[in-house]
Amino acid sequence: MKTVSTIMAMCLLGTFFGMISAQQADACTEEQWTPKTQEDLQETLTPLQYHVTQEDGTEQPFQNEYWDNKKPGIYVDVVSGEPLFSSLDKFRSGSGWPSFTRPLVQENIVEEEDRSLFMTRTEVRSKHADSHLGHVFPDGPEPTGLRYCMNSASLRFVPVEELEQEGYGEFLELFEQKASTEE
Repeated sequence: MKTVSTIMAMCLLGTFFGMISAQQADACTEEQWTPKTQEDLQETLTPLQYHVTQEDGTEQPFQNEYWDNKKPGIYVDVVSGEPLFSSLDKFRSGSGWPSFTRPLVQENIVEEEDRSLFMTRTEVRSKHADSHLGHVFPDGPEPTGLRYCMNSASLRFVPVEELEQEGYGEFLELFEQKASTEE
């Protein structure tokens, strides 16, 4: 039986290599990934993960799982498994949350205006699970100038050595290319 992440990865690869259209990939992933009920989510997520992803919460800075993670790998949505960010684009922002210059798969990111807390910000959500991930700010480093400031509680880290077995093997090439340029 194929996992949701494997199916989503196959759809994304098909889109990337032009074998299927982006519209077909959307249909493929939406058909294969069935949204969980709120009861299911409360049973499978920790209270913090539920609060952040489903109630638009924010975890404490410097007291979260990935703010200082330096291991190579990718970050996926804790609810759906859709690939979101790569350690190759992660940087130390000083904010206390994991920060990235860009998404790994732009199509899996939805940006919406957020007017909470008496300010206007750009909220970042996952496309298929509609999980609240964090916010994006225009104060990041090059090459994008953006800082995708994410909540660790909305993410699951997949180390590079586990990408293949977890169904994210197509992203191995990114890390192999990085290693070959450093030699």
